[in-house]
Amino acid sequence: MPLDPVLQKFLGALAAAKGEGTRDTSVDARRRELAEFLGLSGPPAGQVASETVRIGVAGVERALRVYTPEALGTDDAPALLFFHGGGLVAGDLDTHDGICRALCRASGIRILSFDYPLAPEARFPQALEECVQTAVALARDARRWRIQEGAFLVGGDSAGANLAAVLCQELRVGPAPTPDVIAGQFLLCPILDYAGMSASKRSFGKGYLLDQETLDHDLRHYLPQGIDASDPRISPLRAPSLEGLATACIHTAEYDPLRDEGNAYAERLRDAGVRATYYCHPGMVHLFYGMAAILPYARQAFARMGEDIRGLLP
Repeated sequence: MPLDPVLQKFLGALAAAKGEGTRDTSVDARRRELAEFLGLSGPPAGQVASETVRIGVAGVERALRVYTPEALGTDDAPALLFFHGGGLVAGDLDTHDGICRALCRASGIRILSFDYPLAPEARFPQALEECVQTAVALARDARRWRIQEGAFLVGGDSAGANLAAVLCQELRVGPAPTPDVIAGQFLLCPILDYAGMSASKRSFGKGYLLDQETLDHDLRHYLPQGIDASDPRISPLRAPSLEGLATACIHTAEYDPLRDEGNAYAERLRDAGVRATYYCHPGMVHLFYGMAAILPYARQAFARMGEDIRGLLP
């Protein structure tokens, strides 16, 4: 369907603003721009309580923000470990606070948002390793974190969804395989193939919010010299086998350059015998779900996401 008219107007204004001067491509600018953009997430969703705590991982302490639907109280409940987007160089607990609250309210389950380290200060594979260790630690101490046994999900958006997808693969094939730790994976507009050039990347790689220039910029800062972007730990769509992975739900957007790789991943999962659902949001661009303050459809979309997250539970 046509691009949403609200988005069309917004993208036009954004293009006009960018045309006024030379673009700042520094990491600091990338972080500022994402934080400013996600101010469009809107006011915090009601009926959700939150608490920021610390969790020990890889010899350091990281922040973990726990979102709980007020109706749950302190009872054990299904939970989703969430990794924020931002190209692995930007974003934090605060930029994605509104998104996590909306997902928590819509799904009715606990959301655990992990503040993983960013590149270039922490290059590949540090963030991935810490995410894997955190998932295992939470699952092993489920009662402490009020996680219902057997109902632990993992997910994220954009580059955070990349981490979630790779995490599921690592738990299946790593040095000490523990695939049963994760009951399901929710991937929202995921980056799944940094090395490929799909039809949607060619069609929407410029002028539709997320562009190829930004993807390339982020990858340069994330990867150490000599690491190939086609490595499945970076581009999980390129894994030789997807058999035995956790049940998956993948959401993409019609005008997102990442759309085709999300669809391809869902198809490969199904071909490998993994239960996988896929939904493409019509008329939307990447990160549309972070624009609830100005985009009516974004508010509606969370209801569908919440339903699909619940559908991952055993």
